[in-house]
Amino acid sequence: GHGVYDAGGSYCQRGDVCCHGRNDGCTVPYHDTLCYCDLFCNRTVSDCCPDFWEYCLGIPAPFPKASGCARAGRNYPTGATYRENCNLCTCSPGGQWQCEDHACLMDGELIDAVNRGNYGWRAANYSQFWGMTLEDGIRYRLGTFRPSPTVMNMNEMHVRGLQPGVLPRHFDAAAKWPGMIHEPLDQGNCAGSWAFSTAAVASDRISIHSMGHMKPALSPQNLLSCDTRNQRGCSGGRLDGAWWYLRRRGVVTDECYPFTSQESQPAAQPCMMHSRSTGRGKRQATARCPNPQTHANEIYQSTPAYRLSSSEKEIMKELLENGPVQAILEVHEDFFMYKSGIYRHTPVAEGKGPKHQRHGTHSVKITGWGEEQLPDGQTQKYWTAANSWGTAWGEGGYFRIARGVNECEVETFVVGVWGRVSMEDMPHK
Repeated sequence: GHGVYDAGGSYCQRGDVCCHGRNDGCTVPYHDTLCYCDLFCNRTVSDCCPDFWEYCLGIPAPFPKASGCARAGRNYPTGATYRENCNLCTCSPGGQWQCEDHACLMDGELIDAVNRGNYGWRAANYSQFWGMTLEDGIRYRLGTFRPSPTVMNMNEMHVRGLQPGVLPRHFDAAAKWPGMIHEPLDQGNCAGSWAFSTAAVASDRISIHSMGHMKPALSPQNLLSCDTRNQRGCSGGRLDGAWWYLRRRGVVTDECYPFTSQESQPAAQPCMMHSRSTGRGKRQATARCPNPQTHANEIYQSTPAYRLSSSEKEIMKELLENGPVQAILEVHEDFFMYKSGIYRHTPVAEGKGPKHQRHGTHSVKITGWGEEQLPDGQTQKYWTAANSWGTAWGEGGYFRIARGVNECEVETFVVGVWGRVSMEDMPHK
């Protein structure tokens, strides 16, 4: 075979061996075999060292060199591949590596640019995002469709009864309602934030409104698999559809119906949990839990969701009175690498061209607010929100984002809901 003639094969020269005359001892280890540097080696073309003719005889090789590509001091044959972050590099017949040119989700240059700049937040390189393209990140890690004009025109509810001036400078739902605010979730590579943020907000709200009598961690999988009317499971969905399902059909806990669609499979998971009415709007499960270790298949429901005004104060009043709210968030390329601080979208990717600037719609759970004094004496106000990318991302799964300026549309569409909690669900005296 021609496997021997690799492009970088200066074997005779490297070992400084050229035997004039016949000497089968003039060999150099070569890949997993030997090549010869003696005068008679070309009795069979295949066992000469690639540079025998040029180096020892000073003539061009009598055949074209089969090309290969060098990398880190080693030689690789045509067609060999390796991955450089999210790009596949292939050894082309010309002896050159040719690499794809995708924008990567984790881009060292952008991380450095954020950390060098004075943007008010720090970026980090996340191993769970390494090797993904930016396009993959937008496609598999978000998953909320922008609310339609009809839904955007939902009547806004105004929160009554709070006196002006009673809003504290800092607020954290977990401090006001200890044990009732659930940990950030992890949607994996499932573009199902529509189901995750809905389950997250409803879990907290039902716990708060039942005064801690019920503290369900609701099942995103129940929504992903069963709320299929105009919804696309792990390929995206609508918030209004998720709230309709939670009100009309209800969902079970995450323990009863655990999350399985880690990867966005083409075949959606079939629905394993149905419910039927028991009158007075309450429902009960008609199947056992998909997780056979659990028997509690109670169905939890909510009242109709209501939209808040986009005013910062109204959102704050609602949070303070009734608990965490759901918000849409426009996620840009730099948000994936957020580690800590108060996020604002930065211009770091602008210099790299349009394919490095991508964004998509996501949804999150806002749990509080606060403010920070900047070194120049100014006050930077922020919201605290739970993402659904696991607790290793951001500040323990949470992030802070500039408040009062509609940063990344976080104040554009904010939703609250009440748990369906009747007197009989409440603790009896």
